[in-house]
Amino acid sequence: MPAALRGGAQSKAKPRAKAPASPRKSRGSSKAQAGYTPGKLGAAGRLGLSPTHALIAAGGVLAVMAVVALATGDRAERLGQGVQGAVGQQFASLGFRLNAVHVQGASPAATADILSAAGVYKDQPVLGLDLEALRARVESVGWVEEAQIVRLLPDTLIIAISERRQLAVWQHNGASRVIDADGRVIPEANPLRAANLPLVVGQGADQHAAAILPRIAARPRLMSRVEALVRVDDRRWDLRLKDGSLVQLPAVDEEAALIQLEQLDQRSRILELGFARIDLRDPTMVAVRPRDQVRSSGLVADGA
Repeated sequence: MPAALRGGAQSKAKPRAKAPASPRKSRGSSKAQAGYTPGKLGAAGRLGLSPTHALIAAGGVLAVMAVVALATGDRAERLGQGVQGAVGQQFASLGFRLNAVHVQGASPAATADILSAAGVYKDQPVLGLDLEALRARVESVGWVEEAQIVRLLPDTLIIAISERRQLAVWQHNGASRVIDADGRVIPEANPLRAANLPLVVGQGADQHAAAILPRIAARPRLMSRVEALVRVDDRRWDLRLKDGSLVQLPAVDEEAALIQLEQLDQRSRILELGFARIDLRDPTMVAVRPRDQVRSSGLVADGA
């Protein structure tokens, strides 16, 4: 390729010539000298380091600091952090600056909170990052069950997380919160944006929702009609349906009671017709109170 002289005319080389740049270049054309490496690691050449050697040196520095910290404890760790910061600044001039952060395993809603907690920024010295502290900040986010941080030299950071699955919206004492399958609140999750999640209400509903919800979800005709699952005295559940009907489940053997309800619905399409209340608390019978019946204890259907 012909060599361009900064501030002067181009010198035309013969076809197919691969000779180094002309020795008559002006003093200001150092970038046209033979051996110049463009790109992020170009500065390594000016220090006598090839890009490969620069990467090896960076890895060596990190390994030495890890060994020193393990060998001599907290004091060496503090010293190592100081050295790490200084080295990070030095290598930043060679192109080791943060350019990309990839969050893996997170939903869009969780990703924004994770990046905010991580606190990293573009052009930050990559070798100056404290990965353990960064992992702790990420795992402090309510969405995150577990996190792993990977530094890919020269300029990339990967944050891989296991996200806590949203199970339901829990309503108690006038407040609504999103909970996971273990009944733990996810503080960053907005319940107003969780209309697709089932609603569980009352004291203890957060801890027992994971047991009852799969049983309801396994019955689509019933699940599509449920407005809320209400925990009663932290012992049993009432199902409040969207049409105002009430299904009272027993404190034990909820599955058997739901089978009774399915059988009744298959015979009489009771879920479509509507009712005031179905009492399934007694395993020997199903008591049904129609909407227009006020004083009567209701119809009694065989619970077999």
